[in-house]
Amino acid sequence: MKHIFLMNPAAGKTEGKQAIEEQVRKACEDAGVVYEIYHTTGPNDATAHVEACCKAEPNEELRFYACGGDGTLNEVAAGAYRYPNASVTVVPCGSGNDFVKVFGGAEKFLDIPALLKAEAKPIDLIRANEHIAVNVLNFGFDTTVAKTIPKVRRKPIIGGSNAYTTGIVTALLTAMITKCSIVVDGEEITNGKILLCTIANGQYVGGSFKCAPRAEVDDGFLEVCKFKTISHIRFVQVLGPYTAGEHLDNPKFQDIITYRRAKHIVVRGKNLMFSLDGELITADELDISVMKGALRFANP
Repeated sequence: MKHIFLMNPAAGKTEGKQAIEEQVRKACEDAGVVYEIYHTTGPNDATAHVEACCKAEPNEELRFYACGGDGTLNEVAAGAYRYPNASVTVVPCGSGNDFVKVFGGAEKFLDIPALLKAEAKPIDLIRANEHIAVNVLNFGFDTTVAKTIPKVRRKPIIGGSNAYTTGIVTALLTAMITKCSIVVDGEEITNGKILLCTIANGQYVGGSFKCAPRAEVDDGFLEVCKFKTISHIRFVQVLGPYTAGEHLDNPKFQDIITYRRAKHIVVRGKNLMFSLDGELITADELDISVMKGALRFANP
């Protein structure tokens, strides 16, 4: 097997990535494995490099390591999932690292020797038109949050691990209503406007918010959670349970939450913005479906 590490220079802190790169080199050399370290040069470069590697070595087993955050994992997965000789895992050094929380958190994946030996098993992906997501697709309030995060990520106090909270404050002032239609496995679940909607394969979003506590990454279903438009006071009340993943079972919020497990969702609206693993796209209609077992993912 060949091990290919894709380092995203834009993810996380520079000194942290340098230390991780040193750990990668040492672990690979100690294990005597064939490896490559590739520094991405911009958006979608990771996808292009992964595809090029898979096409160049179709008979070689390739393990791709997304060294960054959820956006880096998204790009690596987008390049790998079509190729049977490719598997993917993560060396988490981004600001959120939400997807790996399903498997126990970032610390496990920072054990490079264990990661080199990890077995790859099939997990689901989210397809959205021509795009994919590994963790979560969300829209409404959350896309304003996602739009804000890159602007403040490297700023003191309001950035770093607080970037998502800063995004929430911004969205509270500007994005409490989104007009759209959401059809879940043939059922319309909106009255024409929402606060937010998450369509999840993983469980976490935004660094600490357990948006989909019942999600499993290999069950062939997506978790759909829609919030009605609500007041600022009600929003503050639901924020704590939403962070803890207790919102689905709390009777106080059943009048504002619609939850479904689904295989196919269609969202329509005018110039809607969507966040796919934190990466933003705009569309008037998004056709979303689960891709069961589409990606081979290694969990140490």
